[in-house]
Amino acid sequence: MSAKTEYAKPGEFKPIDLLAAAAAREVKDGDVVFAGTGLPMLAITLAQYEHAPNAVCIYEAGSIGGRPIDIPTSVGDARCAYQASKSAGLFETFYGQLHAGYVDLGFLGGAEIDKYGNVNTTVVGDYARPKKRFSGSGGNADINSFARRTVFIMVQEKRRFNEHVDYITSPGWRIPRWPSGEFVHKREIYGKFFHGGPVAVITDMAIFRFDEEGLMYLDTVHPGFSVEDVKNNVSFDLNVSRVKGETLPPTYHQLELLYTKVDPEGIFLP
Repeated sequence: MSAKTEYAKPGEFKPIDLLAAAAAREVKDGDVVFAGTGLPMLAITLAQYEHAPNAVCIYEAGSIGGRPIDIPTSVGDARCAYQASKSAGLFETFYGQLHAGYVDLGFLGGAEIDKYGNVNTTVVGDYARPKKRFSGSGGNADINSFARRTVFIMVQEKRRFNEHVDYITSPGWRIPRWPSGEFVHKREIYGKFFHGGPVAVITDMAIFRFDEEGLMYLDTVHPGFSVEDVKNNVSFDLNVSRVKGETLPPTYHQLELLYTKVDPEGIFLP
């Protein structure tokens, strides 16, 4: 078995290596990918080096199709524009690409998520009298609304995975119809502007996906964790009947790429 197909053993990789490899597997060759700072950068770059050389990366600050020599420190880093087909601004990336329906995959984060994939990055508690206020949507709502597929990368905590989020910043698969509050499929609300929705949630413990009804289920559990560990860190009745087993660890080839090609300076990798 070659290093390209042989999986690393426990103790030979770090949690961030596993997350980067898992996120990279969500990228298909030819995808137009909207990526943010940190793990999404590791994921899209790893995918381009490995199995998706024709994937195109869009950084929301304005660069489209760049192939930086060194991984950028943020979406606003000038390195994002190296070899880019276009370097413009927010209007071009959001309205010229995302809202026009050209984005296949978006990587996002969130403070709280519910069983339908609705995400909160706005407040904890009542909106008018919040216990905690976050930075708000940024591009979160736009990306989760108009990308064909979105993947969330989050920390696994019981308080973050709830039956319903305190505030819907970014709509998932089922959202409340105004003014009745009845949860209906996103397609009914968006009409001709419906493109898709969240396909996976990758945490530090597991990978979740969504069924045909838009409900979250447990797909795989990371090495070192059990199904019960994950259930204990979710606040709703989680479907675990479709668990396929353990999340695939990174291959030795992926680890070599991550540390020698993707992020040799250790900007995001420890």
